[in-house]
Parts: sequence; structure tokens; C-alpha cells
Amino acid sequence: MLNDKQLQRYSRQVLMSDFDVVGQEKLCEATVLVVGLGGLGCPAALYLAAAGVGRLLLADGDEVELSNLQRQIAHQESDIGRNKACSAADAVTATNSDVCVEVLDKQLEESDLPELVAAVDLVVDASDNYPIRYALNRACIGAMVPLVSAAAVRGEGQISVFDPTRSGPCYRCLYPDDSSDTALSCSQSGVLAPVVGVFGSLLAMEAIKVLADYGECLRGSLLLVDSKTMDVRKLILPRRNNCPDCAHLHY
Repeated sequence: MLNDKQLQRYSRQVLMSDFDVVGQEKLCEATVLVVGLGGLGCPAALYLAAAGVGRLLLADGDEVELSNLQRQIAHQESDIGRNKACSAADAVTATNSDVCVEVLDKQLEESDLPELVAAVDLVVDASDNYPIRYALNRACIGAMVPLVSAAAVRGEGQISVFDPTRSGPCYRCLYPDDSSDTALSCSQSGVLAPVVGVFGSLLAMEAIKVLADYGECLRGSLLLVDSKTMDVRKLILPRRNNCPDCAHLHY
């Protein structure tokens, strides 16, 4: 049950008749793993904290660099050289001290994931590493935990919710070949600062929708936005019957 302080803090969400106290209580009881505290993970973590998610696990093994500050809004100039998860944890706590924050200040290995993912309600994939994306996909399928994943580069971005144990495709249905690393990176191709802010916010929005059972999340759909032209497309994303990661769920 929400206390008086929580009712006041989250009053603008509680006032929404289709969200209400029930939705807020679900958020306050939830645990979310955020993998990657860069351009996408920073706004995602901050908005999840501000919205009242009760427990956040923040994972990143990188250190803050000067070039990160253009878009990674949880980090300040004074954080240069610090671990990103530690820096983001301070920003989250400054935003909402009621949130329980745990720091994983290392690059996650696939062997770390099954136990870690099984202990959370949802995973936010804000990483810039293809192998860890596939590993997270497999771990989430094994633990029956929803995976919200986004990517952004230059002026473009995409986001989806992968939750094949409850219907729809998994990440590998979208990108079946896990043996190649063809993803564009910000360090190679550049990115406009607000683009990752938009998609980091959408990561938080989709996570909140799944956790609070609010509205219609992007399960089974892929949202694509080109900020240069403001072309917005929502595509139906089918599952692959021969997907090595999730096909066994649909037999």
C-alpha cells in the first residue's frame, strides 16, 4: 500500500484513471535490470526511478568519457573517469532516494545472466554490444522475463518489447544471425543527442506499460523513427518458426 509521501510524489500518475493506485503499486514493487548506462540507459534509468520503480539494478563496465556527456544525461563533467553504473546510480538516487539501487560495475558475461535475470521482473536492454543482446534474449526467455530493447544511431532509432513466453517474437526473430556484428555504433557513425533521449524515454515508457499492465506495449511490434524527417513507422514483427532461441515455445 502506498504511503502518504508516495501518494503525493506519484500523484500525477495516480490521477490517471486507467493507471491509478494499482498501477503505481505495481511499479513500486517491481525490480528492473538496466543493461548499459549510456545514451539510452541514462534517461531510461532516470525515468524509471522518477516514476517509482522500486528497485533498479544498473549494469555497465565502462567509464565516463568526455565524448559521452553530449548525450548521456546521468553523467556530469565531474564523473569523467568513473564507472558509468556508479555514476548513474548517484543520479538515480538524487532523483528518487526511495528507489533501491544496486550497481553491477562490470561488463556482464552470459554466465552471469540466468541467475541475475531470474531475480528481476523486466530487463531493459540499453547496451551497445551485440553478443550481450543475444545473451540477454536467451536469459529472458529462460526466465520468462520481458525484454525491452532499443537502439539508436545518427538520427534514427527503433524499439520493441520481446516477450515470447507470453506471445510474439524474441530479439533473435528480428535479427536471426548472431554470428555477425553488423550494428552501427555511435562512435563510428555519430548520433544526435536528443535521439537517444527519445528512445531512452521510450524504453522507460514501455517498461512501465509492461510492469503496470497499462495500455498496449510494443510486444509483437517494432517502432521505427527517423528524426531527420520525422517519419514514424510501426511494423508488425512476426515470430520465426525456426528461431533457435524461442521456436520451442510455440510447438
